[in-house]
Amino acid sequence: MTQHLLCVGMGYSARVLSKRLASAGWRVTGSATGPDGMARIMAAGWNAIAFDGTAASVALGTAIRTATHLVVSAAPGEAGDPLLRCHAGDIAAAPDLAWIGYLSTIGVYGDHQGRWVDETAAPTPSSARSRQRVAAETAWTDFARQSCKRVQIFRLAGIYGPRRSAIDNLREGTARRIIKPGQIFNRIHVEDIAGTLEAAIGQPDARHTIYNVTDDEPAPPQDVVAYAAALLNLPVPPDIPFENAQLSPMGLSFYGENKRVSNARIKTDLGVVLRFPTYREGLAGIVAGGGTT
Repeated sequence: MTQHLLCVGMGYSARVLSKRLASAGWRVTGSATGPDGMARIMAAGWNAIAFDGTAASVALGTAIRTATHLVVSAAPGEAGDPLLRCHAGDIAAAPDLAWIGYLSTIGVYGDHQGRWVDETAAPTPSSARSRQRVAAETAWTDFARQSCKRVQIFRLAGIYGPRRSAIDNLREGTARRIIKPGQIFNRIHVEDIAGTLEAAIGQPDARHTIYNVTDDEPAPPQDVVAYAAALLNLPVPPDIPFENAQLSPMGLSFYGENKRVSNARIKTDLGVVLRFPTYREGLAGIVAGGGTT
């Protein structure tokens, strides 16, 4: 039987995973909320379905019934997870669906004042966006228990990669070095997200249902920009004190959370070996043209 990957929300990470699996002979179907997104999916040679999360889709229901693997990256809202709200029955009844991967965020942990956290830490989300993610995680966990479907939750750090990095920001003249003493962020290269998902798919006996997908070295954001500038032989942008940065509400919410997030479980349980364990390897790979998406 041909393996069939269905991605509900064909975003940056799902596209990279899809390219990997399609090259191995998998069939790929992706959903998008509008015609532009559908056009991008079809341009890659995959099947495209329109799904905006407001109502069930006949085409999506059909795709679910033939899917062997499902990746969900569509964001939840106040009404909960859109896929479960519209298609829980289809997913539960899907005869060949062997694995569901739900892409969440390490934002569910909230602020830990720079301390280390792992998957055993209880979520303490501090933003409405992260509270919605916790609710969606809970809904998928409940669904797994009730349906006996295999569901794994992947809490992603800040995603970067080709065309989405400090390298690109510097080239475009938009990079800023915002200085907030003690602030630390994890990040993760998009290729390592795809590698982790592939590892999970290939480990049907994995012990855990929740995994942090982060790099090895949480670091101050200004250090990342300075390293990228050095790689490009460009001047380091001037320091901007946090209180003068005029961040958006979303930006303020990111800087309001400070933690180091452990990735030990993906290594011990899934056997993941990060291709880009720190921002240094990741940014150098982008400059060299490696790790393309």
